[in-house]
Amino acid sequence: MTLFAGTFGASAQEAWQGSWGASPAFPIGPELSNATIRQFVRISAGGSKVRLRFSNETGTQPLVIGAARIARPGNAPGSIDPASSLAVTFGGANSITVPPGAPAVSDPIDLKVSALDTLAVSLFLPRWTGPSVVHPLAEQTAYLSMSGDNTDTPALPEATTQTMRFMLSRVEVMSEGGTLVTLGDSITDGYGSGTDTNQRWPDILAERLAKSGGPAVGVVNAGISGNRVLHDLPEAMFGPSALSRLDRDVLSVPGLRWVVVMEGINDIGHSTSAGLSEQTVTPEDLIGGLKQIVARTRAHGVKAYCATLTPYEGTVFAHYYTPEGETKRQAVNSWIRTPDNCDAVIDFDATVRDQANPKRLRADFDVGDHLHPNAAGYKAMAEAVDLGLFR
Repeated sequence: MTLFAGTFGASAQEAWQGSWGASPAFPIGPELSNATIRQFVRISAGGSKVRLRFSNETGTQPLVIGAARIARPGNAPGSIDPASSLAVTFGGANSITVPPGAPAVSDPIDLKVSALDTLAVSLFLPRWTGPSVVHPLAEQTAYLSMSGDNTDTPALPEATTQTMRFMLSRVEVMSEGGTLVTLGDSITDGYGSGTDTNQRWPDILAERLAKSGGPAVGVVNAGISGNRVLHDLPEAMFGPSALSRLDRDVLSVPGLRWVVVMEGINDIGHSTSAGLSEQTVTPEDLIGGLKQIVARTRAHGVKAYCATLTPYEGTVFAHYYTPEGETKRQAVNSWIRTPDNCDAVIDFDATVRDQANPKRLRADFDVGDHLHPNAAGYKAMAEAVDLGLFR
């Protein structure tokens, strides 16, 4: 047997780590053509090089990326520092066509970055996209210009703004550190945390980890607002389900060592709120789905941490809360808290519930809909996480 050590040795020594993420839903974004999109991301971990992952995994048409660039932000909103702008290539080429169902990973980019840096990624789409692949709840402003390739222009001409993520699904850095992926729904996605503020609980946890002085930990947010463990369609903006996207959004992340899963409240609430009686779940159904996530995660040598489902009595979303649903939430939380079902328990329920009425969120942590935490609630959740879990 012949070993080609010289051929494979260099790539084997490359250590990549997830540093930022946004999971795509089914394609519900605007149809685009001859458009430049500029998006800003705050990464969690630093490294000696960067590479980008673009997604057409739920797309219906070939995605033609005519050009892409990465840069440091400029002083004006939506602008870049032109002196920092670097071309993004794919196998040495400046453009690529990504077939439906596939991602595209860029070549390594010679850009040294530090933890909590903000980067601007500009993407030119010369051909019609069909309904575009997006992450619907960005809580971050994207800038869109419909006047050709302006990826290297300091300020996009005639730009409009969006609050979706377009095609960009991950930023990875060359580093020896490990990666944490947070798999969840709108509470992980940061609903109500504030636009352009980076106050989702995974963001604040990333800040704590970066400032702790311990080994570098990248945090990749794989939350999708409205996401469910067991079902997705017909609610296209909330899918794919956690079970169907686990390989794509979690297990494919480089450097993966830990997963925090906080999913299930929408499995309970959406069947009544959206009139999907055929998708009603029992506690056993939901626990069975979580067992699958834990088993598949552990099979990759990765620790699976489970977070308890937070309270939601009195939510303004019609027919979302029911006494039967509360019984299901308590049953799921009881399973999560049972030793050895998960590799650790993160008790977000205990962190944000009203001690006088544990079925409800604390008033000072409530964004106002009695389901989602506000920025203070997300901060409390992040601060409740034991950093020792990631050492």
